[in-house]
Amino acid sequence: MLPVVQPVTRPLPSVLVAALYKFAPVPDPKALRDRLERACGDEVRGTLLVAFEGINGTIAGPAHSIERVLANLRSEPGFDDLELKFSDAEAMPFHRMKVRVKPEIVTLGLPDLDAAANAGTYVTPEDWNALIADPDTIVIDTRNAYEGDVGAFVGAIQPNTVAFRDFPDWFRTEGRALLDRPVPPKVAMYCTGGIRCEKATAFLKAEGVTDVFHLQGGVLRYLETVPEPESLWQGECFVFDERVAVGHGLKAGTHSLCRGCRMPVSPAGRTSPHYVEGVCCERCHRSRSDLQRDGARERDRQVRIAGQRGIAHIGPRRARD
Repeated sequence: MLPVVQPVTRPLPSVLVAALYKFAPVPDPKALRDRLERACGDEVRGTLLVAFEGINGTIAGPAHSIERVLANLRSEPGFDDLELKFSDAEAMPFHRMKVRVKPEIVTLGLPDLDAAANAGTYVTPEDWNALIADPDTIVIDTRNAYEGDVGAFVGAIQPNTVAFRDFPDWFRTEGRALLDRPVPPKVAMYCTGGIRCEKATAFLKAEGVTDVFHLQGGVLRYLETVPEPESLWQGECFVFDERVAVGHGLKAGTHSLCRGCRMPVSPAGRTSPHYVEGVCCERCHRSRSDLQRDGARERDRQVRIAGQRGIAHIGPRRARD
């Protein structure tokens, strides 16, 4: 029997979400992880990845707690100019705080690639439209296939990769042929927050491509900066938290998250006879066993009960993986 918990009667505090990354040398990733864990305390949740090449992640919490974490990070050598994007959330979008040490802060499968020193040229959101409208520019989406299905820039090439680490193979087997012109085109690449396309430009330069550009701050900065009537973005932008997708002005989008496969589901997708909220969707319904479906239904029931009572279904923190 579930314990009786008094419902929350006061409004929850507003939540500030900060997406951040920076390619910069980290001499001791484990020591930086420990300092960040202490700075996050009990109020901040999300995920931060630390590697020798830099830091990447998204955190959420009260504004004063987020600023405390950012102040600590900015005090580290090389991190005074973090790439940052802020947004608001009506409720905490993460269940716990995780600070992990990884070989790469975004996995391309090339840990020796020096993105801090060899990335391409930043292009601001204000200048992005002119660049990608140039017929001598090809535009490449460095995100994964399911993200491109949610939204993309007009005319962008979709590699349809399953994971970012597939990008080098795609470029070597298919993408390089796109540059086979009498006058090699400029290459403009983008991703959600800027980190994948920045690292991808360093990879292309290592492959001998010279005119390589990437969208500063990624799609999120573009949607925040460029007025919708002037925008060349179509659809919504998938984000890796409980908001699922956002639109212009970083307003909440219309997609939800399938709890079976963790993939985005559009309003049309929710009309599928194979969509069961909290259980499965058109993508994954064939691969889910009866045991998995029963487990998912029970978890969804527990989440709904917890929501009605104003409590979190999943604890705020857990031991380090």
